[in-house]
Amino acid sequence: MSSVLYDAQGPRAKRRNIVLTVVFLAAVAALLWWVFGTLNDKGQLEWALWKPFFSGSEAWSTYIWPGLENTLKAAALAVVIALPLGAVFGIARLSDHVWVRVIASVVVEFFRSIPVLVLMIFGLALFAEYTDVSSDDRPLYAVVTGLVLYNASVLAEIVRAGILALPKGQSEAAMAIGLRKGQLMRQILLPQAVTTMLPAIVSQLVVIVKDTALGGAVLTYSELLSSANTMSAYYGANTIASFTVVALIYIALNFALTTFASWLERRLRRGKKSTGAVLKADDANAPGTAATGAGGGGI
Repeated sequence: MSSVLYDAQGPRAKRRNIVLTVVFLAAVAALLWWVFGTLNDKGQLEWALWKPFFSGSEAWSTYIWPGLENTLKAAALAVVIALPLGAVFGIARLSDHVWVRVIASVVVEFFRSIPVLVLMIFGLALFAEYTDVSSDDRPLYAVVTGLVLYNASVLAEIVRAGILALPKGQSEAAMAIGLRKGQLMRQILLPQAVTTMLPAIVSQLVVIVKDTALGGAVLTYSELLSSANTMSAYYGANTIASFTVVALIYIALNFALTTFASWLERRLRRGKKSTGAVLKADDANAPGTAATGAGGGGI
């Protein structure tokens, strides 16, 4: 079947695509076989290296669960702070006041241009020099600070783009009935923009969860990925096994997050559909209606 954007393939194109698919699958199978053989030759697939994760709970209770708890703690704190902060700066960039727009734009563009790792290192130095935060808590504070500053600026752009994506008629109709700018934003624009922004916001939340690993790599924050290094050294350099388990946990965590967001988006979209009664033709042709207040008699 042909359309404006797609032409149906002919017999030659179909044969070519089948051949390319077979070649690609064969190449992937050969690569996987090579990886499997290499790991097997290096002894990385021996049961002794994978046994700690399937027999006993020492590896989970000592390394994985504490690391996962610290990852979720840092990510949750960053999300709770970055979401409202990003919304405030995103709305501020749409303000009618020039000075508000300029300040919000400078702050957003500044922190959006700096790598999150630099912000974490800056936060660690800041807490060490100018605060009384203990050395045990500084890595957590620094990780959360870096994640909030960077991701709030990115979320601000998502909020601004989501609001600007709405039809102009929404704002014009609201102003025509006398709503103020604050009422327009709270009651009309933001509720509609949330559904549009949700996929981008969830993508950024996934980034926050993964970026907590930077704190473990540089700031000695004992999150999930850093626990894999300690665990690998303790169990006899089972690097492949440790990082494979950690990678699967990250995949499961982020998949659960995106699945929940997809469900929430569908629910929000269904909730915004009209549930009003359908007007029948007989009702429309009636000589008088309650809505118009017209009488039943003729003119």
